[in-house]
Amino acid sequence: MSGTQGPKSAPLTRPPTWEKKDSVKSGSVQSFGTSRSASRRLSRTAISETRERVRRSQTPNQLSPVTSQHSSVTSLSVPPRAHTGSSENASAPRYASPSSAHSQGASPAGTSHHSRPNTPRPALLFAIASDDPTQVGRVLEHGDGDAKGASNANDAIGPQAQSALEFTLENEGLKNKLGIVKKLLGYGADPSKAKLNDSKTIDEAALDPATKYVSFCDIVFVFICQCHVKSRYYLDRADTATTRRIDALMERSVFRPLVRMRYGIIGQDRALEQLFRVLSIHSEKISKSPVVVFLCGPSGHGKSMLAHQFGLLLEVSIHTVNMTTLRSADDIWRSYSISSDEDATPCTLVEFLANNEGKRCVVVLDEIEKTERKALWSLLVPWELGRCTFEANSRTIDVRNVIWVGTSNIGNDLVLDYHKSLQRPEETLSRNEYVELMGTLRPHVSDQLGASVLSRVSAILPFVPFTTAEKRALASEFLQESAAEHLVQGLSREQREKVVEDSLKDFVPSEGARSLYRAVSNLIIDAMDL
Repeated sequence: MSGTQGPKSAPLTRPPTWEKKDSVKSGSVQSFGTSRSASRRLSRTAISETRERVRRSQTPNQLSPVTSQHSSVTSLSVPPRAHTGSSENASAPRYASPSSAHSQGASPAGTSHHSRPNTPRPALLFAIASDDPTQVGRVLEHGDGDAKGASNANDAIGPQAQSALEFTLENEGLKNKLGIVKKLLGYGADPSKAKLNDSKTIDEAALDPATKYVSFCDIVFVFICQCHVKSRYYLDRADTATTRRIDALMERSVFRPLVRMRYGIIGQDRALEQLFRVLSIHSEKISKSPVVVFLCGPSGHGKSMLAHQFGLLLEVSIHTVNMTTLRSADDIWRSYSISSDEDATPCTLVEFLANNEGKRCVVVLDEIEKTERKALWSLLVPWELGRCTFEANSRTIDVRNVIWVGTSNIGNDLVLDYHKSLQRPEETLSRNEYVELMGTLRPHVSDQLGASVLSRVSAILPFVPFTTAEKRALASEFLQESAAEHLVQGLSREQREKVVEDSLKDFVPSEGARSLYRAVSNLIIDAMDL
């Protein structure tokens, strides 16, 4: 989890492209410092100058929102068919997996693996200096309008031609350092490129004692306490055998942007691995049925956040249905999206599916077990055949490209009991343990929702309690993003460490991250002796 608020559930538009209008002069890069010591620090003046350059270089490319033809609440009439192109023909976002970065290196084609390019490209440098993770994502996604092409997360930048990841980690002037690190890792930045030179020593006393075991503790930079914990968590996650295996599996998949989910939530490594396996199989075949995924387990473990990551990362429209309010089969099609986006065009699910016919889009069914079973019956044909008809005299809508994501607390006690029975409950489940848990959970879902519904579900993914490392990373993130920022800034390093460690004692598995957030908030006040 990257924060206390999940991504918005409104129809999303594609981010504006990065278009550079100003030529880059030699003095622009030199403003960041010409010595190694200067390269580790972005002065306030340099950041201010580059932020202004970024603002001048942007040309927003507003896309018109999805229009809706409203029907009466008492009618399920379908809007006329609109001519739409297939979303599958759109060019895939740029992504270089860490595994491919190992083999290809960070240098452009034609240069030695150990050599540094003579003229590092500045677009990514300016984006990082803007201290805005969104700008970094835009440069990596769309480039800067330069004929040389878009930037790569492993490009060498800055006066010392460092990797983008190392450059970010070493600069003290960035307030949103963690967000930028996650963006770079999400677009395939190789964590091994961020290691310190052999000549640099590690000050073990500067590390958090409880986290010295993390494999990336040799990447020591000038972080505040909570950034030590969180950044090491994401760096470690980016360089595992499972990560490299999934990167290879999703290399040619149309769902490849979803691998960046690893840096949008904390925990649930096995659920993500299983999800990517299912998606890779689905993208390899021409299927008449859509992807249907159920996320089940204890509250507060990232189910809703992960569900909304689908629309965010694929840059497609998303419609969220509050299933607790439904009582009949027709209610689901008349439901409006639960959206906090003021720019979203209100529309029913029928209108949403009609407006996005033939396109990739996402429908989230939140708290699916809290509705009447008969309310789900109208989903059987769409999930089976990829087509649906809402009235006898209405036309058929193609929903094969829709991703249906259901969230549920079904199996809450089963998941918690299974987790307690493990020999190493504070460690990540093995692949075999997770497969066993999936098999145990499936009958419980079938008993509550019905076998006819369950037989049409592509995957049921149990969400499990957090490990100690994950709880520590969550508490650290909550501490940094606390609403009481003025109070956090008044805490010493030792006080911040104590807040993080003490909050772990108040973790409630059945409440998940919410219990940690509550504990951190209370401990911040206690630390100030108010």
